[in-house]
Amino acid sequence: MYSLAMAPPSASEATAFFESPSATPAQRREAVLGELNAEQRAAVTHAGAEPLLVIAGAGSGKTSTLAHRVADLIAGGVDPQRLLLLTFSRRAAQEMGRRAGRVVARVLGLKNDAPPALPWAGTFHGIGARLLREHASQIGLSEDFTIHDRGDAEDLMGLVRSDIGFASMARRFPRKGTCLSIYSRVVNTRAPLADVLKQAFPWCAEWEAELKRLFGAYVEAKQQQQVLDYDDLLLYWAGMLGEEAIARQIDARFDHVLVDEYQDTNVLQAEILQALRPDGRGLTVVGDDAQSIYSFRGATVRNILDFPAQFGRPARVVTLERNYRSTQAVLDVSNAVIAGAAERHAKTLWTDKASAGRPQLVLVPDEAQQARFVAERVLAHREGGLALKSQAVLFRTSTHSAAVELELARRNIPFVKYGGLKFLEAAHVKDVLAILRFAQNPRGRMAGFRVTQLMPGIGPATSTRLLEAMAEAADPAAVVQTFVPPTNAAEEWERFKAVYAALRSPGLAWPADMDLAVRWYVPHLERLHDDASLRRGDVEQLARLASGYASRERFITELTLDPPEATSDRPGPPLLDEDYLILSTIHSAKGQEWNSVHVLNAVDGCIPADVAHGAAEIEEERRLLYVAMTRAKDHLHVLVPQRFYVTQQSSRGDRHLYAGRTRFISAADAERFEQITWPPAPERAPHVHAPAAVIDLLSRMRASWS
Repeated sequence: MYSLAMAPPSASEATAFFESPSATPAQRREAVLGELNAEQRAAVTHAGAEPLLVIAGAGSGKTSTLAHRVADLIAGGVDPQRLLLLTFSRRAAQEMGRRAGRVVARVLGLKNDAPPALPWAGTFHGIGARLLREHASQIGLSEDFTIHDRGDAEDLMGLVRSDIGFASMARRFPRKGTCLSIYSRVVNTRAPLADVLKQAFPWCAEWEAELKRLFGAYVEAKQQQQVLDYDDLLLYWAGMLGEEAIARQIDARFDHVLVDEYQDTNVLQAEILQALRPDGRGLTVVGDDAQSIYSFRGATVRNILDFPAQFGRPARVVTLERNYRSTQAVLDVSNAVIAGAAERHAKTLWTDKASAGRPQLVLVPDEAQQARFVAERVLAHREGGLALKSQAVLFRTSTHSAAVELELARRNIPFVKYGGLKFLEAAHVKDVLAILRFAQNPRGRMAGFRVTQLMPGIGPATSTRLLEAMAEAADPAAVVQTFVPPTNAAEEWERFKAVYAALRSPGLAWPADMDLAVRWYVPHLERLHDDASLRRGDVEQLARLASGYASRERFITELTLDPPEATSDRPGPPLLDEDYLILSTIHSAKGQEWNSVHVLNAVDGCIPADVAHGAAEIEEERRLLYVAMTRAKDHLHVLVPQRFYVTQQSSRGDRHLYAGRTRFISAADAERFEQITWPPAPERAPHVHAPAAVIDLLSRMRASWS
């Protein structure tokens, strides 16, 4: 270990340390630490036995701090293979590894040698899948188990729902997607079904007994087919840690466990961490309770709020308050919003970044005028030197941007709205992956059902007959070779038999599997789709991705858990424009930043949403507004329409609502903004005199708006 007593070097001294061949690792380490602020340094160098909680405010250098901590542990002698780094996307894990690697290389003076890799950096679900694969035989799983993506899990839920007669009920039974959402919420929150129905799915509460039966049958179907869904990866991991012998094996392989975005974890993930580190030793979690906005996925802010007292010894808490993103004026209004939270880890963001002006609180008559204001201000910023891509329009739900989209189109302002079809949701990509999954696991009913019906002459009845025969066989793969298809499918079946046998051959070296599957599939792609040339681009991308993985099993597992974006079936940047405005829901905007941000519909009924009930949900709505506001670097515009249109109201139909400013911005907080009314009232001609009663009415209306 290296001494911490040395004074941080200056920038010129740091450069000299890194370039000098005589510099010691201790000097290089101090040079690196000298680039951090005091709180970041305290988090990076924590060496106590107690767990560490880093409360990282928005824009406070969270990723850099965690990467430096990983690097400091490695530079201090910790084996990289004994570091478990858990993130919420594979790309985040890779970026963390790259950053930590660069820091390690600087500290150790590595030039030609590659910095050490982090083999156990990944998502909760990805790491869970790896551990389950290693210990499958100890928990009654086949080593060849496959993982269902959301679509396949829904289809299997729908098949079970139909098999037990719930698809033909006299009264409307929840659809397969709703059933899977309920099941997922129960698994991830560890809450009783009755509580989940009451809190999140009250319209389904009458079906509690039937849903219990459905979920039991769904679990049984997965076990028979040796498939897991997304939630099973956490559930089985937690179950493994409940087995003392397995828990000891897993615990012994890691010296440190580090978790990014801890505020986004659910109860099941917290249980896994507590089982991995019962006393908290070697555990570091980084997050911000003020940015906990994913309860609809089962995440709970309680994990990060309660973390300091969850272990045998109190956790050390380090708070990062210096913001490197926004101006102080933006931070002042954001701090004021989150200061009203009922419960939080206290912090006040600050910066030395100069402010060009105060954020604007913009009062507009309705959504149409809101759209016009946004379009005009976006163009004004563009003329002032801000590219469209450095500006964003954020909203609570995707429908809130409809008027803005129409106005932007009318003014020929190109934009990208975040969302759309994901890579694995494209039919042709699902087809190719189904071929690989069916070869990997012959008992995978959903993959087999999809693949066999790609062939002309084979429909649902024939597929069902084949799959039922495979389910009953000791060697299901052998059934493919002896199965007799309809006469009009015989020729194509012979080709498929040969391909399937080759894919099952132990001598086939990956990624030859992918090449074989693609060659068989492309003729079907061209027969089934008019836009086959576009779709083939995704298939070719899939084949390119395959070469970056060590095996077929790793490829289909990791691609399912962390898919890339689609290339042909998604809304993307306009092809004829080099610049475009960003439109995004607040949830999708988390982790991003722009020079200018417009926040739409900052009124009660939108933020907080009118579907938010109870104190916990209202508090999450407050955090949503805080996340939206802290995306702004220089310019923040919070819009308050006095009237907006609401659709699908069950009791009164579509209607206009008259709203007031969101409750999260009090009258006192509003004074921190530049308050403007738009459009500006036209100047009156001198000879026109309004009656005193009208003037009084207008004055009172303006006062109520402000």
